[in-house]
Amino acid sequence: MTANRGNLGPAPHSQRAALIGVTTSELRLASQVRRDRRGEPARVEMALGMSYLRAVERAGGLPIVLPPLELDRISPLLDRLSGVLLSGGPDLDPAAYGRAAHPELGPTEPQLDAFEVQLAREADARGLPILGICRGAQALNIARGGTLHQHLPEITDGSIAHRQCQPGHEVTHKVRVAPRSGLAAVVGSRRAAVNSFHHQAVDRLGSGLRAVAWADDGVVEGIEGRGGSLLLGVQWHAETLVDDPAQLALFRHLVTASEERERERPTLRVESTRRAA
Repeated sequence: MTANRGNLGPAPHSQRAALIGVTTSELRLASQVRRDRRGEPARVEMALGMSYLRAVERAGGLPIVLPPLELDRISPLLDRLSGVLLSGGPDLDPAAYGRAAHPELGPTEPQLDAFEVQLAREADARGLPILGICRGAQALNIARGGTLHQHLPEITDGSIAHRQCQPGHEVTHKVRVAPRSGLAAVVGSRRAAVNSFHHQAVDRLGSGLRAVAWADDGVVEGIEGRGGSLLLGVQWHAETLVDDPAQLALFRHLVTASEERERERPTLRVESTRRAA
């Protein structure tokens, strides 16, 4: 695992920066788009906070936004990527993990869900480094066959506001990080101060995943794969907290793991060709 770089400043740009695909998990309908005078007609738009892209860039990677393509385009898309960042967004449709919708379920985009979950599965199968943020951590869990709590107020004691009113750059509660976990090695601590903007959270863990961080009310705040390639999800919005070296370290770890895989790519291609023959 890559250690926390502390206050070393921005990561240096390599000659061939790791290309990190960032999912777009949210759409704005034409009725939600502001129409400018003499502007183009309103239409459905992708929505993604620039903070995700800035975090990857600041960590030394080269971010590229992934639109929700047809599922058969995922494989050729992944051929060109070094790593994947699964972004935050709205609630995930419980049909993705075989559950009925809770009455308090928020608006969902099932077609976007299908793309993101399949992208996570295929990237995981290839051994691409993956970091999931908030909804992205939940999508990662679903991709491995896990389930979600659809309405946190129903299962928590109310001691923590998991949908805070404060701005994203402000932390509102702490999480406990499992010792000797990959997450602990990256953030350099067994306690982390985080923000919180989620309505759902991990329930049953997906295959090969383990919980590695928890809020004080018991909500799972971090998950990771058991060995092998980087497979990490955090429930908080680390992309808005990158002035904290421990939070920036999450993105640097993704970039470093992606760069390492890029260096191994010629070997992986040779082995793949031999297997095909």
